[in-house]
Amino acid sequence: MLSKALFHALAASRPLERLASRYGMAPGGFARRFVAGETVQEAIEVGRALQASGFLLTLDQLGERVSTLDEADAASRAYVRTAAEVVASGIERNISVKLSQLGLHLDRAVCTDNLRRILMSAAPQGFFVRVDMEESSTVDTTLDIVATLREQGYRELGVVLQSALFRSEQDLARMLELGVRVRLVKGAYREPKSVAYQKKRDVDAAYERMMRRLLAEGNYPALATHDPLLIERARQFASSRGIGLDRFEFQMLYGVRRDLQTSLLSEGCRVRIYLPFGREWFPYYMRRLGERPANVGFVVRSLLRER
Repeated sequence: MLSKALFHALAASRPLERLASRYGMAPGGFARRFVAGETVQEAIEVGRALQASGFLLTLDQLGERVSTLDEADAASRAYVRTAAEVVASGIERNISVKLSQLGLHLDRAVCTDNLRRILMSAAPQGFFVRVDMEESSTVDTTLDIVATLREQGYRELGVVLQSALFRSEQDLARMLELGVRVRLVKGAYREPKSVAYQKKRDVDAAYERMMRRLLAEGNYPALATHDPLLIERARQFASSRGIGLDRFEFQMLYGVRRDLQTSLLSEGCRVRIYLPFGREWFPYYMRRLGERPANVGFVVRSLLRER
């Protein structure tokens, strides 16, 4: 089986990205299974259809680890424009951001200001803003920035924690104390054994421990997983504690396990679809393949149809 590490390496290949860009986002292109489009207008149209079917939404403008402060400034301003487009469209006001896109690796203070700019524009319009978690080396700074802005009054601000990291259960305790809304994921990044569980069973066990605590103590937790077993255990735990389906939600990636998404929705669960868009789609797309290599067959069939 192709490894996650291989797909992460491929994600950094500029020649492969240039080749993929010829076909990936063309009408009917293979990347459109997981990416809503290259523009916010395309993402809004996809989101409108999903919302009409009963799904909740969060829009994510793809892009990571900018190399200059000017790029970070441009990314924050692009999010402000995206928020305005979302308001005009009438779809749900919920967005996700990556701090490396806002200059996290360049200047912490500038990154904080860029996130504050987005919040100052989006919060009065009724948006919820979720900060995605990235590599383990960024966790401390990410959580500190979220905590700082929450203390400054930005309450509609959440964060993501990864069960794969050893430290995350302690980080969860801190976020619960602050009242921050948490999205729980397993973790898509390749991490060394010094900081992260390497075996799936250990990652899953940590996820379930954190999931139970979030359901019992969290502020409207978001359980992001496509794992049917963990989903069923979450539902069983919630039922055993009298926790209603309106007090938490499941989150799933656009294009992944659509059957499971629809099934959960039909059973009364709240299901939010993570809806990525933008021209910087290639690294994100390759990570999706690495998480579920069975999707490679879909890509191959799509490329053969292009010939």
